[in-house]
Amino acid sequence: MSFRPVELERGKILHIKALALGDLNKAGQREVFFELNGQLRSVLVKDTVAMKEMKFHPKAQKSIKGQVGAPMPGKVVEVKVEVGSKVEKGQPLCVLSAMKMETVVNSPLAGTIKAVHVRADASLEGGDLILEIEE
Repeated sequence: MSFRPVELERGKILHIKALALGDLNKAGQREVFFELNGQLRSVLVKDTVAMKEMKFHPKAQKSIKGQVGAPMPGKVVEVKVEVGSKVEKGQPLCVLSAMKMETVVNSPLAGTIKAVHVRADASLEGGDLILEIEE
C-alpha cells in the first residue's frame, strides 16, 4: 500500500506504512493494519461510508410457523409474492442466488402473505427473515 512520513512537530517524524484493510464487521468497523516506525500495528476504524450501505435484517424465528427465513447467505434475485397474496404450500416465494447458483424458497404452508421484508438485490445471511405468512 502506501508509505508516508508524518511530522508531528519539528524534529519528530513518524514513518507510517498502510498494509491492509480487514472486512467490515457488524458494528461497521474495519481493522486497519499498518506499520508504525517499523512495528506492526492494527486499529479498528468506523467505516461510515460502508455503514450507509449495510443493511441489517431480523432473523426468522423458527418457533413461529409463518416466518420464512433465508436457507443460506445470498442475494435476492426475485420476490414472487406481495403482501396480501394467497399462497399454497410449496409455492415459490422468492429466488436467492449464491455463487452463481439459484435457490427457490418455497412456502412452508398455505396462507396469506402478511409481510415481505426483502426486495430484489438485497444481500442476506442464512436465517434472515424473508417474509411472514398468516394461515
